[in-house]
Amino acid sequence: MKKVIVFVLVAALALTAVFAQGASESSSKSYNIHLITMDQMDQHWVACNQGAQDAGKELGVKVVFNSPDTKDDNKQIECINNSVAQGADAILVAANAPDSQVSALKEAAAAGVKIVYVDSPANFESLRLFATDNEAGGKKIGEALLAEFNKKGITSGKIGVIGVNPATESCNSREKGFRSAFAGTNFTLLETQYCDGDATRSKEAADNFIAQGCVAVYGSNEGSTVGAGNAVKEAKAAGIDVIGCGSDASDTNKSLVKEGALLCIMGQNPYQMGYQGVKAAVDILNGVDMGGYKYVDTGVNVITKDNVDQF
Repeated sequence: MKKVIVFVLVAALALTAVFAQGASESSSKSYNIHLITMDQMDQHWVACNQGAQDAGKELGVKVVFNSPDTKDDNKQIECINNSVAQGADAILVAANAPDSQVSALKEAAAAGVKIVYVDSPANFESLRLFATDNEAGGKKIGEALLAEFNKKGITSGKIGVIGVNPATESCNSREKGFRSAFAGTNFTLLETQYCDGDATRSKEAADNFIAQGCVAVYGSNEGSTVGAGNAVKEAKAAGIDVIGCGSDASDTNKSLVKEGALLCIMGQNPYQMGYQGVKAAVDILNGVDMGGYKYVDTGVNVITKDNVDQF
């Protein structure tokens, strides 16, 4: 009888080990996750990819940075379709616009691909969005500019605004917040000039604003802010008193802050967008109950000459 009991116990332990090994192999499946941002140029997206790659290494999954070379709806749609064709299990997407990519994302989801949003969502359901509270961040930059005006005794004047395009919601939200900071003041915010995030075109727009006598110029993304900062730098060298400010903590923009060409910039946390996005994608693929849709605020900082070395 004792021999029978021992045999049963040994068999049970052996089966448990087999099941445990199977579960371990299942949970460590090497998923194929693609990151599709608006472009590959901005340091914002490079940092987002770095976070995604680091998470991929930690979790043992493959992460492919499959983004268009420039901001273009059709190119981004092509990237989504290519990721599906290449067997992506999940796609992290920073949508160029809320509606343009919806059809491609629907087809991807129908093929079994899981969708996670980073930075900018489309109007298609997903369980997670990792992004900045862009409106709040834009308002903080506006408030910092207003405080500088008060410090200098400037109570009125025109402010130039440089945007990306009318469809880029993240940048539009920043601009909305920025404009709201001046509600009830005597400052006039001029009509937005859209330059598709191109630094050269943005500088030309900023030059025009400065020629119109603007007391400040604001850029809503990295390229817009680089253009604004370079224009302000030249204007200051020519003895024109104008203030630059904007978004995204690229090396160029941080240098412009140090030089005094930019008063402040809105610093996001794209690394965390990519890092947390990959982790969420793996959880979804592993069948973890995510508890429905959730927006995760990845934080924002106002970067000035006083704290720029911290970023």
